[in-house]
Amino acid sequence: MQTDSAAGQPTHCSTSAELSKMDAVLLDPSLYTVKAVLILDNDGERLFAKYYDETYPTVKEQKAFEKNIFNKTHRTDSEIALLEGLTVVYKSSIDLYFYVIGSSHENELMLMAVLNCLFDSLSQMLRKNVEKRTLLENMEGLFLAVDEIIDGGVILESDPQQVVHRVALRGDDVPLTEQTVSQVLQSAKEQIKWSLLR
Repeated sequence: MQTDSAAGQPTHCSTSAELSKMDAVLLDPSLYTVKAVLILDNDGERLFAKYYDETYPTVKEQKAFEKNIFNKTHRTDSEIALLEGLTVVYKSSIDLYFYVIGSSHENELMLMAVLNCLFDSLSQMLRKNVEKRTLLENMEGLFLAVDEIIDGGVILESDPQQVVHRVALRGDDVPLTEQTVSQVLQSAKEQIKWSLLR
């Protein structure tokens, strides 16, 4: 920093070293790679959305962003877009649009690895029938898969085989509180039947 010799006060001229230092501070490496994961239908309506930071803190802001992102991407064949200062990677399948969003300086290949892992995991779990109706019938698998791939914006897994395996393990271990009413009633009927037969 330079000083004004008469007043002894610093001037506002920045050297290239100072600018490089400021850029380095802004681009510190971070594990928090993913800002959001979205799945929209072919009308741009939300089927699934998970935001990992406060870029869009309210549902109203999220919906406006989702509408904007859908309008910019649903007619194009590209896979990457820069929108509202964010990097967006996306893919479509029949009547679904999958989006993974990161900051403007994020590595597109990392975001694409997350997108491909999510899509390939769902494709295996849904037996290659990745479309709206099947996805809606298997939302619990989608939630588990996303949780296996990303935690709080940090990428945990990029291998679809591992994700499908872990989702299958978690699906088999359903606690009592998550059992369906019919399962609980059936269990109660069995217990009553056996107590009457004694």
